[in-house]
Amino acid sequence: MPDLPPAARRPRVLLAMRRDLLPLLLDPARTTRLTGLADVDPALVADDFTGPGIAAELARADVLFTCWGCPPLLPEVLAGAPRLRAVVHAAGSVRNFVTDACWERGITVSSAADANALPVAEYALAMILLANKRALRTRDRYRAVRGPLSWQHEYRDAGNYRRTVGIVGASRTGRRLISLLAPYDMEILVHDPYLEPGEARALGVRRVELDELCAACDVVSLHAPALPGTRHMIDERRLKLMADGVTLVNTARGALVDTDALTRELTSGRLNAVLDVTEPEVLPPDSPLYDLDNVVLTPHIAGSLGGELHRMADSALDELERLAAGRPFVHPVVREEVERSA
Repeated sequence: MPDLPPAARRPRVLLAMRRDLLPLLLDPARTTRLTGLADVDPALVADDFTGPGIAAELARADVLFTCWGCPPLLPEVLAGAPRLRAVVHAAGSVRNFVTDACWERGITVSSAADANALPVAEYALAMILLANKRALRTRDRYRAVRGPLSWQHEYRDAGNYRRTVGIVGASRTGRRLISLLAPYDMEILVHDPYLEPGEARALGVRRVELDELCAACDVVSLHAPALPGTRHMIDERRLKLMADGVTLVNTARGALVDTDALTRELTSGRLNAVLDVTEPEVLPPDSPLYDLDNVVLTPHIAGSLGGELHRMADSALDELERLAAGRPFVHPVVREEVERSA
């Protein structure tokens, strides 16, 4: 735990994030809680550490309360923040702004990644269940027929009973999804090079290599980080391992998938996809993925959206309260984990 000021003086906090996020993240009740925990100007938001009035406040800050859009904490920024001891991040990944200089300085970091993992897992669960039920294809057929049809004969392979779901990445979100899938009559396969056999048994899943997972599953759901070694891990060869009618769900990072290869498979109608992230993000206007009936394409909404931002805010405020009381973080960020996280 960082060496914070004496208990007689509350921590000084500076907000650092995109300005437009602040009223969405902190409603009046949560703003009141924040000002009750720390000395903070709730109207001052640093989206640029060189902005007017920011340098003076940064020099006084013990803690940064951050969210999406926090500027990088470069050495020159930290040089102007001699009292800074902790970062409380009200969102998921800290890779875009927590630098090596922070770790070398001994700054303690907390993240609301667990809070953000839940809506992503919920979104993936919903899409897996709908995909196996053939809900979207049935909707389109019903729209076209506009009358009775022998649905049982038309969709003999529909349903979630005894389906096989593959999860690529036993990350926070991957593990959340595993727990959400537990009540269903499905077999869960997981590929993750860091997942130990004992952990797999405890999770109730079977650990397999990625090729086997692609070949065996009815739905493949991606929850791995974007790293040099995971770029295009779902490439043309692995897409061809998937059986006809398999659904690929990507709520992780677009770079995990070879977009051109996937587009060819989807355009042929052989596979289905639920894509909340793509490479590039956003896709060009002429991409066929916007119009294909076998594709659900959404603009990176699986993570915290709308009222779900308040869950991340509550998590971060809980951490700030612990910090102010001299207690350890419940959700600390470990430097080694950052290097292999999303």
